[in-house]
Amino acid sequence: MRILIVGAGATGGYFGARLAQAGRDVTFLVRERRFQQLQKTGLVLRTPQGVEKLQPQLAQAGSLSGVYDLIILTVKSFGLAQAIEDIAPAVGEQTLIMPILNGMRHFDTLRDRFGDKVIGGLVKINATLGEQGEVVQMTALHQIYYGALDGHNDARLQRVDEALRAASVETFFTDNIIGELWEKWLLLSTLGAVCCLARGDTQQVLTADGGEALLRAIFSEVLATITADGYQPRPAVTAKIFELLSNPATPMTSSMYRDLTQGYDIEAAQIIGDLVQRAAQNGVSVPLLNAVNVNLQVYLKTR
Repeated sequence: MRILIVGAGATGGYFGARLAQAGRDVTFLVRERRFQQLQKTGLVLRTPQGVEKLQPQLAQAGSLSGVYDLIILTVKSFGLAQAIEDIAPAVGEQTLIMPILNGMRHFDTLRDRFGDKVIGGLVKINATLGEQGEVVQMTALHQIYYGALDGHNDARLQRVDEALRAASVETFFTDNIIGELWEKWLLLSTLGAVCCLARGDTQQVLTADGGEALLRAIFSEVLATITADGYQPRPAVTAKIFELLSNPATPMTSSMYRDLTQGYDIEAAQIIGDLVQRAAQNGVSVPLLNAVNVNLQVYLKTR
């Protein structure tokens, strides 16, 4: 199976490296700057167990050769449009495309172009890029979930499962990837909204007067919105998500908040703005999410 990883940041770099180490035929599609960096230094993983290095197969837009069986998209939402054009020559009749992006909006965009070639996927990992471009895995967490969007995991998906299970990561081949995607959005949007609005981590929020009430209210708005839009709630799962977020002993921040504090572009529309739009379409009142959305739009205009 030929696998194309679009992007070699913290997510694409880590999971792509694990697949390559398992002997899979993996190519990373990257921009010029990352291409030059990886050619010079190799792909370096800094994990809790130590430092690992490999020399990956690399490609740039316009230089892809032949079609791929599986394309894993790990770009930010604002890079999706260009990524779609870049991968188009690599998409064949049997190609499957697995986006690892935040939110849900990207599925409509991808299916408009590639139809039923698009499958569901998400990862759970605490990782970032270091100052030298190395992938820094901060905890042992490294999970990947995948499955057909309609829940029917046919022979094509079985091949994907076989390929991914070879890597030294935790794999979850599920017939409810949609539910998993909604629940990840519930977690990351609540976390991002709280951190960005309060300008701090969850521990700082929860120890502030009214902080727990703020977190609970934002969580409730997100849950009401995604439920109105199609999520089938699993109360035990949503309770566990809230328990994780509301633990004052464990300070948490979202990648969107970390990007914001460094003055970077952020996925405001994908993570928060889309929720506000879905809430309006379904008649759900979300004053706090609206406040966060306005806050983030102002940031983007003035950064």
